[in-house]
Amino acid sequence: MAGAHPPTLPDSLPLFPLTGVLLLPRGLLPLNIFEPRYINMVDDALASDRLIGMIQPADAEPRGFTPSLYKTGCAGRIVSFAEEGERYLITLLGVCRFDVAGTVTTSRLYRRTAPVWAPYRGDLTAGGAEPAEIDRKRLLAGLKPFFQARGVSIDWPAIEATPDERLITTLAMICPFAAAEKQSLLQAASLGERARLLTGLVEMALLDHLGGGTARH
Repeated sequence: MAGAHPPTLPDSLPLFPLTGVLLLPRGLLPLNIFEPRYINMVDDALASDRLIGMIQPADAEPRGFTPSLYKTGCAGRIVSFAEEGERYLITLLGVCRFDVAGTVTTSRLYRRTAPVWAPYRGDLTAGGAEPAEIDRKRLLAGLKPFFQARGVSIDWPAIEATPDERLITTLAMICPFAAAEKQSLLQAASLGERARLLTGLVEMALLDHLGGGTARH
């Protein structure tokens, strides 16, 4: 419906379904585009508003040309672009989440939606609409063994100096969680809720690694 979404956000958005990939507002997501229909999508986005809607397929192992999708995704603006042979290397800057209100397959073979932006107006403001209470000490205490268990070397002084929103956004996007867990992080109602969920996922992963966790389905 006209006027139902914040200004500057479009009434139509191309969709890029990708399992296990999370984009959040103000997060940076590098992508390697090689499938012809998504090459078309990037060409069309560059020729218009440079926005692409990242969204996950609803099935863990999507089948078919047009898999079912989760309800919520996040739009990103192309902020860097390079060609490498027959592929594109792009980076998206997260702008705002959206809900899918049906999809159509275009003549260029990718899908578009009429995005519903209204529930996510707070995404347009850094930190969201409400100030967040984040237990950084607890999160960082879990992160050290979490990354150590995976053999990942981290610049801890840089992490400790990173502002709250950037820290939570970056960690939520890069941590190797399952697709459903990534979706829960995306759909968190606030930065504080996302931080609490992220901390819980890190701690649960540690329990599993140490053999003290329960099976998850």
